[in-house]
Amino acid sequence: MSNLAAGDAQLFEDTFTVTQFDQSKYDRVARIAATSTDNLTTLSLDINTELFPLRVGNNIEVLLATSLNLDGTKDEEDEKGWRHVRGESNLADMYDYVCHGKIYKFEDGTDGQTIRAYISFGGLLMQLEGPYKKLTPLRVDNTYLFIKK
Repeated sequence: MSNLAAGDAQLFEDTFTVTQFDQSKYDRVARIAATSTDNLTTLSLDINTELFPLRVGNNIEVLLATSLNLDGTKDEEDEKGWRHVRGESNLADMYDYVCHGKIYKFEDGTDGQTIRAYISFGGLLMQLEGPYKKLTPLRVDNTYLFIKK
């Protein structure tokens, strides 16, 4: 993990290769499947293709974090939202695609050695499956998704 954010703000970070791209249900949303470079983690993600076009074979860097702040401090949700950070540098400045959502469910994987995490970003869904050790920091909570090519 990069050392941009302090503390436990960064929950998960990995590089994935897009293996499937399905845009058959919606005009501007595709469901992608991707595998991490170490082949231990898989990702299924609904993504807005107008904002972030992807193709099979693209490599993407994925980060899940609890804060936009570079120092990892908690967002001041009562005082300002993510749209009110004008002039302040934050993690979103370093990525091409950013969503805010909630980790809402966990399941054991089929082999007993992995775990599945389910996250919703306003109806765009994500499923992350990988070894317990890699996904242990995830918990039922709000999260930010950051992606760049």
